[in-house]
Amino acid sequence: MENSTHFEIFRLAAYGDIGQFKYFYFVVVTVLYFVIILANAFLIGVICIERSLHEPMYLFLCALFVNQLYGSTGLFPALMFYLLSDTHDISLLYCYLQIYVLYTYAITEFCNLAVMSYDRYISICYPLEYNNIMTPKIICGLILLPWVYSFFINAIIISLSLRLQFCGNVLDRVYCDNYSVVRLACSNTTLNNIWGLVVTVLSFSCTIFPTIYSYVRILQICLKSSKETKQKAFNTCTPHIASLLNFSSGCLFVILQGRYDSAHLPPILRTILLVYFLICPPLFNPFMYGVRMVKIRQACKKAMLKQMLTGILGTTLHPNLFFHLWSPGPQLHIHFCNVCVTCAYVFLAVMAYDSLEVVKLSRVKIALSKLYGICII
Repeated sequence: MENSTHFEIFRLAAYGDIGQFKYFYFVVVTVLYFVIILANAFLIGVICIERSLHEPMYLFLCALFVNQLYGSTGLFPALMFYLLSDTHDISLLYCYLQIYVLYTYAITEFCNLAVMSYDRYISICYPLEYNNIMTPKIICGLILLPWVYSFFINAIIISLSLRLQFCGNVLDRVYCDNYSVVRLACSNTTLNNIWGLVVTVLSFSCTIFPTIYSYVRILQICLKSSKETKQKAFNTCTPHIASLLNFSSGCLFVILQGRYDSAHLPPILRTILLVYFLICPPLFNPFMYGVRMVKIRQACKKAMLKQMLTGILGTTLHPNLFFHLWSPGPQLHIHFCNVCVTCAYVFLAVMAYDSLEVVKLSRVKIALSKLYGICII
């Protein structure tokens, strides 16, 4: 307890003196945050609205996207604020709040990935019993359990850290993390270290090891199955495995930087490695799942086409347009070009969406043929 001081403020030293580059970094971070919100929120909306996606696998994906929005919100607003601020001080209360949000995000992410691997394991290894095992109660439990577990164990982590007295207040980070805060403590941290070890062992044993076992069993089943089954398993499991490796790599970067001296690395590289697990998974997972998984890709196309057709037919194809088309005046060629551009947009939309139902496609074709007739008269 010697030379301890009751600090109310921590200083985030990793921002350093970025000078005029702060505006460039701010724009980059803002764009990344906007893309993360847009991509994750779009897929959450598609899964909630599209009834064909109301299946366990896609509901677990929705929980994953919600958690990614939650974790991103724990970093990006503060990151944008401190990039433009001349001071990089953070209050003790907000520091602990940020630790709680980021740690619950990380543990919930691992748990969600483990739940998704379990779902694929049951679906591929026990297909006939899948509906009996994955009941609505089980699904709700598997969605809620990661949040309850992570909230509980991280509440204990924060409560143990709140009692500490500190000998310093400088964190070589762009955000607060519990390990860096505990290292500044002058008081006894044995209880913190023991609980941290318990949480690490428990989280790994409940997430990483079951996930590895699930995919090993899936691989064994696929080697004995038909080509079609192998392809289906490959399409559904590849994004999950890629997500797990991507997120695990980001967490490993943070752990290694905390345990080993990384002063020889350039400051910008150290910062990128520190925020990797908070930026890359929320940024790439929506695009990876949207591209690799057929049903999500089709649902996204359907949603975008519906929005595109609604916008075009609701605004550009207004009845008054055709009245003005035949009215004399200098605007005649402009209206004619609007109709032609509208035709092109609708044709491109139909070409992009290759899974329209026959009835809907026939209606579009009728509308297009009428529109085409007007254009060539």
